[in-house]
Amino acid sequence: MRFFYMPRWFSSFFPTLLWQKKTDEKIIYLTFDDGPIPEITEWILDILSEYNAKATFFCVGDNVKKHQNIFQRVINEGHQVGNHTFNHLNGWEKSTEEYMKNVDLCQNAMQKNATHFFRPPYGKLSRKKIKALEQKKFQIVMWHVLTYDFDKNLSPEICLKKAIQNTKKGSIVVFHDNKKAIQNLQFVLPKYIQYFKEKGYAFCHL
Repeated sequence: MRFFYMPRWFSSFFPTLLWQKKTDEKIIYLTFDDGPIPEITEWILDILSEYNAKATFFCVGDNVKKHQNIFQRVINEGHQVGNHTFNHLNGWEKSTEEYMKNVDLCQNAMQKNATHFFRPPYGKLSRKKIKALEQKKFQIVMWHVLTYDFDKNLSPEICLKKAIQNTKKGSIVVFHDNKKAIQNLQFVLPKYIQYFKEKGYAFCHL
């Protein structure tokens, strides 16, 4: 079963995590997970530039290390970055000690551009890991809308329809800059941004 948006009853169990921003303004917070990688992240940056949209990129440290020039382009074009661990770790499978060391590796890879924003790969964390991250002053960012752009069994048309239907003022929306998502992403992202731009929305980073 796909949950295209996060119900308030669920997010209320984790009140310190950021799921959606409270605002009366027409603002949407685009986020992209798993990059930076050649071609896909660069294509996203081109689209964002075309529509004068800003976003937050939750970066895998290993990808930052491999593709420093693309990471620097993200920074140079005024977007925000966040930590997505160094090796895209599943927080339900690793010890807290191992997990936090991997988070630190990602921070080190981003160097002076590291921020206090963190998103767990797969959205999977334990309460112990949440506590450890918050002790290090991380703001853990989850989402209000999950586009499922990575799901190859989901048609681009349905992906777009569900993303539009569930987006509201202050929504934090997840896309992915990885190869699994490219088919849906290239169809959905420009149309999604254009739809909301025509309704007077702005796209901002966190």
